[in-house]
Amino acid sequence: MPHDPVVIGVDSSTQSTKALFADAATGRTLSVGRAPHRVTGSGGARESDPEEWWQALREAVAAGLKECGVPPSEVRGIAVAGQQHGLVVLDRDRRPLRPALLWNDTRSAPQAAALAGRLGGPRVWTERTGSVPVAAVTAAKWEWLRENEPATAERCAAVRLPHDFLTERLTGVAVTDPGDASGTGWYSAATGTYDREILQLLGLAPELLPAVAATGATRVGTLTAAAADALGLPPGVVVAAGTGDNMSAAVGLGLGGAGLLDHPVLSLGTSGTVFAATRNRPADPALSGFAAADGTYLPLACTLNCTLAVDRIAELLGLGRDDAAPGGEAVLLPYLDGERTPDLPAASGLLTGLRHGTTRQQLLGAAYEGAVVTVLRALDEVLRACGLDPAAPQTASRPLRLIGGGARGRTWVETVRRLSGRPLVVPAVTELVAVGAAALAAAAVSDTDPVSVACAWGAGEGRELPPVERDLASWERVVSVLDSATTTLLDGAGAAMPDSAGVTLPGSP
Repeated sequence: MPHDPVVIGVDSSTQSTKALFADAATGRTLSVGRAPHRVTGSGGARESDPEEWWQALREAVAAGLKECGVPPSEVRGIAVAGQQHGLVVLDRDRRPLRPALLWNDTRSAPQAAALAGRLGGPRVWTERTGSVPVAAVTAAKWEWLRENEPATAERCAAVRLPHDFLTERLTGVAVTDPGDASGTGWYSAATGTYDREILQLLGLAPELLPAVAATGATRVGTLTAAAADALGLPPGVVVAAGTGDNMSAAVGLGLGGAGLLDHPVLSLGTSGTVFAATRNRPADPALSGFAAADGTYLPLACTLNCTLAVDRIAELLGLGRDDAAPGGEAVLLPYLDGERTPDLPAASGLLTGLRHGTTRQQLLGAAYEGAVVTVLRALDEVLRACGLDPAAPQTASRPLRLIGGGARGRTWVETVRRLSGRPLVVPAVTELVAVGAAALAAAAVSDTDPVSVACAWGAGEGRELPPVERDLASWERVVSVLDSATTTLLDGAGAAMPDSAGVTLPGSP
């Protein structure tokens, strides 16, 4: 029985790999194979063996093939979207010299701070690379390796990002894309090239790095015989350059030059992330000025405390996630792990405004409000990077796309709706990173634009919620506490605000 052509989108995330099999013409998901891989480390260390990523990719593809029942001969293309920023160092045989340093490995914070002070300071870094070095950025991790494991750095014959490593395993070609490269700290999205002065500053030879394809959908090769055998697929399967996970999610939502420009997305996960595709090159030190996978830009802001922090508050209060009410006079900033946006690395949770009548449900609602106000304020910076006025009616009327685990939670959705006053769209597709990768693969096969492919698939469509009247009173109450408490939060003391009835919650040391 004949089958329509199939493409595979791979989402190689921090803890697992998903291989989504999609009908290349319609985008219909046929199956999703899954396989876990491990993260190890303590005291700020977060590492994974890249060989486990390759093994997980093999297992996920095998599981997906078995579930969908499509003959391997019908698979036409594959693309990998991977966790950003990770540092993979390889020997001359392209084998890992050590476990990869992941994006959430914070040991490189001192190196990031030192780098940010060089080259003329944060503003110059933003102008040249789009972002100021932080612990997550690959350049800081390379500096950590040079300082702490100089023998390994000296032996290094190739430096790759996680998705680059897997693409090279598939094709034998050393290649990356502008989107993922823009998170390294040594790539200039403005010029589309590696910054030679920064590479010299890092002591990193350009020949150690992969070539940069034009887009994440660029056809960079086909499966090698060895890769095809390992995956149970034909050798002629087309391989796209692939990209980073945030860039792939944007493609899956139809964000880009051939789709939605300057339309905001809010991702509610362990962290809160806001981004939009735009033609304006971002140059705000408060943002990550990424390139997108299709040739546009993807300004992005990330808050550390989102669903996991609010779940912890619910646990402390003995409540279910949705057993919440608006916070009333209480304000709770759930910065249990420090905070990235705003930049409060030593912050702890802060609770203020308690009254005799304050209920547990209100305290949980206040935690939701604190997290949502924080990420919506970051959204305003993303909108400004797109050249928009966040307060303008025409900006406020643009739907806010809500994705991530929190988008499936009633209280999260209603809190965002109430505090933003915006119309919302909750996409029906949940595996957006894998869907975006599948669109990259389909575009590489057909030599078309990946965003136009995703738009034709309707991947970003979903439930539409009209706007409600914005709760400005709650917004202003949280913002007032946040702005007034910055010094207190910076020292990590978590003390109550002056002239308020406040208690503190456990936070970072």
